[in-house]
Amino acid sequence: MSGFFAMLRNKKELIPLIGCMAFAAAGATTASIYFLLTKPDIIINKKHNPEPWENLDPSKPQKLITINQQWKPVEELQLVKSLTK
Repeated sequence: MSGFFAMLRNKKELIPLIGCMAFAAAGATTASIYFLLTKPDIIINKKHNPEPWENLDPSKPQKLITINQQWKPVEELQLVKSLTK
């Protein structure tokens, strides 16, 4: 590791590049963990909840950006769901 710091002492123009790369890596890791823990379409444990789409709120948009979304329940699907319960 001392070779790395010695190189940084000799080539100071690499310090901003390494800082930007570290910031980008930390941001990508943080975003991945955030989406893994908060988004319902990502399944980690299939044995605990094999059908996670059943628990979604249809009025809440699941996309990053949703423009002019209007949700209406499908009558046939509601009929089938009531028959299977």
